[in-house]
Amino acid sequence: MTAQKLPKKVNELSDVTAPTVAKWIADDERFEAKWCAPYLYLRFRKVDKFPAWRFRCKFNGKELAPVIIGKYPSLSLADARKETKKLYARVVMGYDVVAEKSDRIKSAIDKRDAEKNAYTVEKLANEYFDRQVVGRIKNSHITRRHIDKDIKPIHHLKVEDVKPKHIDDILQKIVNRNAPTTANDVLRLVKKLFSYAVKRHVIEFNPASNFDISDAGGEEKSRKRYLNAPELAQLFANMRQCKPLGIENALTIKLLLALCVRKQELTMAKWDEFNLDDGLWNLPAIRTKTDAAICIPLAPPVVEWLQELKLLAGASDYVLPARKLQKTMIPHINHSTINRAVVMVQEGIEHFTVHDFRRTARTLLADITTDDVAEKCLNHNRGTYNRNEYFEKRKAALATLADLLVQYETQGHTNVILIKTKLSA
Repeated sequence: MTAQKLPKKVNELSDVTAPTVAKWIADDERFEAKWCAPYLYLRFRKVDKFPAWRFRCKFNGKELAPVIIGKYPSLSLADARKETKKLYARVVMGYDVVAEKSDRIKSAIDKRDAEKNAYTVEKLANEYFDRQVVGRIKNSHITRRHIDKDIKPIHHLKVEDVKPKHIDDILQKIVNRNAPTTANDVLRLVKKLFSYAVKRHVIEFNPASNFDISDAGGEEKSRKRYLNAPELAQLFANMRQCKPLGIENALTIKLLLALCVRKQELTMAKWDEFNLDDGLWNLPAIRTKTDAAICIPLAPPVVEWLQELKLLAGASDYVLPARKLQKTMIPHINHSTINRAVVMVQEGIEHFTVHDFRRTARTLLADITTDDVAEKCLNHNRGTYNRNEYFEKRKAALATLADLLVQYETQGHTNVILIKTKLSA
């Protein structure tokens, strides 16, 4: 097909109607140009997926290049004629409509490319995580969670467009969901994140620099909450009655109380760390907060609870394997699984959290053994020169603690005789 010349009598083209155009398309008629109005024609070649409206005219004796004004049927015949009149009016006024069209296309492409290559908060956060967190910070998954959840509302922003107001907004959302500690953690993260951006010469000013903890969760006070004897008995009663809790969660709660370990030290544990026959758990340094490995003696009830979990875990390498497909794709249960479980069993008990289990265990140990042994049970460092592992004493203390928990579970607190005689040194 050859290019269509401008018709000599363009004013005679007004008889073309919308049904006429529709029939051309319905019949799959292909053509280089069919004139539908003065300076307006439709092109529908074999290679075209959709017909295109095109504007073309002469001005000062010069035939101008065609301008695509839209696709049919997205742009109707009536609307195409309106656009044609507007374009012709601009031509008469001396505007170069062809160049304007090219400029608009170039501007759209430039904008698309700029958006595609923009250095957004999401890109900054991912880069920061890969370079500054992975392999350097323990429990890096917590930082990853804050990136993916807490600062997600500003992921789409260009780094240079982030203002203090944006920082305040994400902090207040966290505070409003009653998570002040998380708000403080996120504030520390965004300060480091944008300091990294300043160091990389991406921005000159850190939008989070003027914020302090009073703008987030406030001063964090050390918690003193622990569960007393009646509360422990009530906890076990609630666990028996709460069917949604599940066997795995119930066993995990008992293990956290009996072993004195941190939540993630247990939820991330693998079976190759355990020797159930000898009653030992070799917790590696890489997974402890204090960077100190410890061999934890396992009391008989604890071994039984772990054997139950092993049956439930099947072929998994993890003591507490993931129970469903998770966004994070981690092979063990999510950090929040036990948090949610604990919420289920608080009826009749003053509010407590998973973190209070270690304090509860430490309080019970105070009536069972010496402070040095109790602190070692929690894997606390009691001083540079005190490297005693107290293994046998810890074994005895943890066995007494486990028996005490079993009595709370089976008999309630009124029948429990708390051992107050400290074990001999």
